Parts: sequence; structure tokens; C-alpha cells
Amino acid sequence: MAGVNEIKAPISKEMDEFEDRFRASMKSNTPLLDKITHYIVRRKGKQMRPMFVFLSAKLCGGINDSTYVAASLIELLHTATLVHDDVVDDANLRRGFFSVNALWKNKIAVLVGDFLLSRGLLMSVDEGEFELLKIVSTAVREMSEGELMQMEKARRLDITEEVYFEIIRQKTASLIAACCQSGAHSSKIDLEGQERMRLFGEKTGIAFQIKDDLFDYDSEGNIGKPTGIDIKEKKMTLPLIYALSKADRKEKKWLINSVKNHHENKERVTEVIDYVIKSGGIEYTRDKMLTYRDEALEILHTFEESEARNSLEALVNYTIERKK
Repeated sequence: MAGVNEIKAPISKEMDEFEDRFRASMKSNTPLLDKITHYIVRRKGKQMRPMFVFLSAKLCGGINDSTYVAASLIELLHTATLVHDDVVDDANLRRGFFSVNALWKNKIAVLVGDFLLSRGLLMSVDEGEFELLKIVSTAVREMSEGELMQMEKARRLDITEEVYFEIIRQKTASLIAACCQSGAHSSKIDLEGQERMRLFGEKTGIAFQIKDDLFDYDSEGNIGKPTGIDIKEKKMTLPLIYALSKADRKEKKWLINSVKNHHENKERVTEVIDYVIKSGGIEYTRDKMLTYRDEALEILHTFEESEARNSLEALVNYTIERKK
């Protein structure tokens, strides 16, 4: 499997310049705000989303100023949603570091998220990038709807496979789709090309989220070392949905009762995980993930072979082969 630096090679200079532009986009006149945004930037992840933007633009015609605006807009709005998510989830850690709300409390974290959202909106307006703003704002709307739908369904534990895929399409895949579509749009490719890239991103994003769901049952890449976090949080993911669909009435009642009323009981959670594994839920879920991966690559291969296409293919494979 290609590593992040290898995947990033065709756009390494652009990513370095993006770092500088992104930092500049977060500057403010408030020392506390600058301190917090500096903390956020220093603890950034692998920056897969900007990579999708730049590689998509390079694939579709070339990187330009509009591409940097697209990548900054995506990263600003994505960071804002993460800061707000940590408040909603009452989470104290983000990628192994203290979250903004853990260090500066909820009120400040919400305001920081609002500031990042406003910076993204103003950047788009100042640069006249109204179509980019529409693409990314649509994704943020879908992410919010997907999260709310998941919360609503978690109360009743009545998620079907169809609903599950709609939730992950909205809450995860919509942003990766926006990365690819906005990168393509910035390169001035036609609408048909932009739509192909949007679909490529959507299918990649669905495969990405399915991989995340598998980590709950397979934390180290080996069955037998599960975490059960999703079950503890009463999240209905595909392995569990499949197990429920194959269970008889008595088993189904036990599973739902376990998730609903005994999700804090470590032994009971382990029993649920064992049941899901024995039911074939892991194999079924992996097959679905690979299907979406293959569909994404099929769309990608409608573009001519290039460095950018090879890196995007490696990035798709990285999303489903990563260990964390």
C-alpha cells in the first residue's frame, strides 16, 4: 500500500503552499482566537480532503488559484464541523490530542467553530467563488442532516440497510464528494466531468465510512481485537444491521435489548460483537466496502491515465486499507 507522502508526491509543492494560505485564512484580530486556531493547525491530520481537491483539479485540467480557495474552504468548513461535533459528542480528545472544548470549554469551542465557518463563507464571497460555496455548503447541509437522521434512528434502533447507506452518504461521503467536485470545478472541466468526480468522491466516501465501521470489530486489522465503541454509543452500523437481518425473533430481541439497555456492559458488548462476527456480518460488510471501492475506481478510470489518476487510485485504496 502506498503511503501518504507517496500519494501526495504529484501535488507536494501545492500542498506546501496550501499550508501557508490556510494558516493565513485563519488569522484574526483576537489573540485568544489566534492561539486556538494555531493549536488546531498544529494538530492537523493527514489532510486527505485537501489532497482529494488538488489531485482532482490536477486530473481534470490543472491547479490554479481557484483550487486553493476550494481546498481552504473545504478545510475551514470541515474543521468547523469537527469542533462543533466534539461539543455535541462531549468529546475530550481529537486524534489523540485534547479537543478545543476540553481545553477552552464549550462556549468558546462553539464560537471558534462559528468563526471558521464565517471565514470560509467570506473567503468564497471575496473571491467571487459562488459555485464553490454552493458545492461545499450543500455538503455541510447534508452532513448535518445525516448526523440528525442517525441520532433519530439510534433512539429506536430501526435502521435498515437502505437507511444506513443514506446516512453515511450524507454524513461522510458528501464532503469527500464535494472535495472532488470542487477540485474538478476549479480546473474548469465541463459539468459532466464535475459530476463524474462528484460520484467518484461519493463512492470513495462510502467505502471510507464502512472501513471506519469495521474498526469497531477489527481494531488492529485482526478479528478478535474489537473495540465496541459504536455499540456502546448505540450506533447501528452495517455489520450489526446484517446480523439483525439474519437473526430469528428471539436472537433479534436479545440483540436489540443488548444494544439499547446493556451497551455499557463490557461482557454483553463482547457477546454482541461475537454474535455479529459469527453471523457473517464482517465478511458481508467488507464485500460491500470493496464493491464501492471498485465502483469508485471504475469512474476514475474513465479519465486518462496520469500521475494524478494514479495517486487518486492509491488514495482510494489507502482509505480502505488503513490501520486507523
